[in-house]
Amino acid sequence: MQSSALTAIFLPVALGIIMLGLGLSLTIADFKRVVVYPRAVIVGLLCQMLILPVVCYGLAVGFNLPPELAVGLMLLAASPGGATANLFSHLAKGDVALNITLTAVNSVLSLLTLPFIVNFALTTFMGEGKVLPLQVDKVIQVFAIVLVPVSIGMTIRGVRPKLADGLDRPVRILSAVFLILIVAATIIKERAIIGDAFASVGPAALCFNLASMGVGYFIPRLLRLNKRQSIAIGMEIGIHNGTLAIAIATAPTLLNNSVMALPPAIYSLIMFFTAAAFGWLVNRGRNND
Repeated sequence: MQSSALTAIFLPVALGIIMLGLGLSLTIADFKRVVVYPRAVIVGLLCQMLILPVVCYGLAVGFNLPPELAVGLMLLAASPGGATANLFSHLAKGDVALNITLTAVNSVLSLLTLPFIVNFALTTFMGEGKVLPLQVDKVIQVFAIVLVPVSIGMTIRGVRPKLADGLDRPVRILSAVFLILIVAATIIKERAIIGDAFASVGPAALCFNLASMGVGYFIPRLLRLNKRQSIAIGMEIGIHNGTLAIAIATAPTLLNNSVMALPPAIYSLIMFFTAAAFGWLVNRGRNND
């Protein structure tokens, strides 16, 4: 119970503070550039909503996952990116404005795409046609955690730019500390099942994570998007909203299946380390094209 309270209270607060820090580095001009050059947004959405579910389905079949675990992995693929993706993009010098735009748009579109993809997975892997209701309240939470603190940070940037510059480095360090605390809290919460869960679905979750980041980074690069945009899309697609996926899997009024929550739980642990490695790799010998 205390662990659940810790996750329910600490995680949103931590992400909110992190997003406040991100807002300090953004201006209205960043978002105007995204509107003026919409190709990056379209590429990111196509990777997220069309290519990723196909990749996930192939991995679920290829690893011969048990039906419930296969559905859980597909549920993860259908979930939009979360606030953590924006943080990693910020740390990796990606286009955070693009991240925030993709998170917002994905969160709205997932009202339609998530039930469709999960219902397809239920029918395909379990022979069920169960209808998954729309998660309006979860979408509202994403907007609140992402957009409100970012708006406050941007306001500080607009009114007191020197203060925003001075806070940039300390906030980056604080954000890294929060990341460590989030990982530690997740490991503590899932310690009883972590060993068996890793053995059963860990390899598939790892491959899906690496494939997600690969799709999100290399397809935009092949389509001649710049490096900052490609990093942003790679993080957005590689870091899913595992909390949303776990909530849908375990909620009594939705799927009500704790086994389906294992893939997003394991993925949520793996992605912190792979995202950090990905950020380091794409910034080696960096050129800001």
